[in-house]
Amino acid sequence: MIAPPANLLATDWKDYELLQCGSGLKRERWGDIHLIRPDPQIIWPLDKPWGNYDAIYHRSESGGGQWEFKRQLPEHWQIGFAGLRFKIRPTNFKHTGLFPEQAPNWTWLMEKIRAADRPVRLLNLFGYTGAASVAAAAAGASVCHVDSAKGMVQWCGENAKLSGLAGLRYIVDDCGKFVQREVRRGQKYDAIIMDPPSFGRGAEGQVWKLERDFWPLLESCRSILSDQPLFLLVNSYTTGFSPTILTSLLSRLMKPGNCYGGELALPIADGSGVLPCGIYSRWESGHD
Repeated sequence: MIAPPANLLATDWKDYELLQCGSGLKRERWGDIHLIRPDPQIIWPLDKPWGNYDAIYHRSESGGGQWEFKRQLPEHWQIGFAGLRFKIRPTNFKHTGLFPEQAPNWTWLMEKIRAADRPVRLLNLFGYTGAASVAAAAAGASVCHVDSAKGMVQWCGENAKLSGLAGLRYIVDDCGKFVQREVRRGQKYDAIIMDPPSFGRGAEGQVWKLERDFWPLLESCRSILSDQPLFLLVNSYTTGFSPTILTSLLSRLMKPGNCYGGELALPIADGSGVLPCGIYSRWESGHD
């Protein structure tokens, strides 16, 4: 069954704030450090001068960009959420290693895992720096974290260590090929999370295209779900994809069960509204 859209607003942060938005940029507080970064969704003008900030990311017309630091910052620092700790570091591609709009998903999956009251095996595909993996492990799940970028997998390990967690399984691999091998090995998982990119390359140079490769991956994932699966969660930042598309895909794949999705958004601290940041879709089986 497809439920009505449910947009999620990340309101439970203490160490993070979206302070101000305008003219294609956003000012954020990460702990006690303020950063300004580009965001293509911010098409409205800046209505007042920027407040104080420590660094700003300038895009290059030829692609990429660079940071301009107003003062010397530590190479990395930590912020916390719900007892978890995450390493923050400004990277060459404007990112910091964490997507704070995903916090409602972390809270939800932790609640689902704890409510299951049984051992839960969880697979996180395209897992990036592993905030969801860390959240799932903190809730008691046995976690397998997969990403094709070795540096991101190592970052996940650092986040797990910061949160006092051990025992996660870390895999540097092409996600599609890894799932296919799990199918052949007869491995089963009770929950799967994924955040597939629009385009990417695997650990051995394999080309990933969302429009071509996403549905076959979903079908393979269905084959490795256990007899009593808890959930399947998909996030996307692909322009042109909507929550309705994601939810329709999951509802075709997973029957019976409950499918719903929506936008992920951050409140703007100055009261001027919210910033949409991505989309998600969830399938829940109803099994406890």
